Amino acid sequence: MTDIGRGSRGKPAALVAAARDGDPRALARLVSLVENGSPQLREVMKLIAPLTGRARVIGLTGAPGVGKSTITGALVRAYRMQGLRVGVLAVDPTSPFTGGALLGDRVRMQDHATDSGVFIRSMASRGHLGGLSWAAPQALRILDAAGFDVIMIETVGVGQAEVAIASAADSTLVIVAPGMGDSIQAAKAGILEIADIFVVNKSDRPGAQEAIRDLRTMLAMVRHGPGEWKPPIVPATATAGETR
Repeated sequence: MTDIGRGSRGKPAALVAAARDGDPRALARLVSLVENGSPQLREVMKLIAPLTGRARVIGLTGAPGVGKSTITGALVRAYRMQGLRVGVLAVDPTSPFTGGALLGDRVRMQDHATDSGVFIRSMASRGHLGGLSWAAPQALRILDAAGFDVIMIETVGVGQAEVAIASAADSTLVIVAPGMGDSIQAAKAGILEIADIFVVNKSDRPGAQEAIRDLRTMLAMVRHGPGEWKPPIVPATATAGETR
């Protein structure tokens, strides 16, 4: 691990080198520069530009309460079993009344807190619309430059029109749960149109088959040409680490 001494501790070049060498403190400091809009940010972005473009970026989105954090934790476990380094950016909503944010997604992933191959950072949305924090795209590039094999971005609980994750991720998982709504709800434009994979979480609960049926009905309304990707529907019970 690179030693960033006192004299160079705050210099962008030293921080980038230390982050690439696996120092989680340096990596956290770089993400903080992004969130705080630091004057050093331009230099940081210039330094990391040649180092990006290698990580696989997976977006996880869905309505509040569908189990995004649990799915994220299960995926982290699966990727770590393959020996891959994993970064997680978990966006939590900022209160419009107090300006505060309960960064609860990181609490739900405490099983991975001591794993040196996993970096988890909770980020407040700070009122930014679209399901992401305004700092998330730049933080994503920093994790990419730091050498993570897979980076997962978990959005806040979103509605039908919050689809910013689609432009930030290579693959987007739209997570739903039993009780998401009827077939008319499933056919509405917006978030359901950005899915590369649908995950029906909590599929051990009543109503799971109805949710799967409604998604299949929605997909049947869309014409897929030869060789064109058709989003699969994956039933899952993330708390048990199971898919069907």
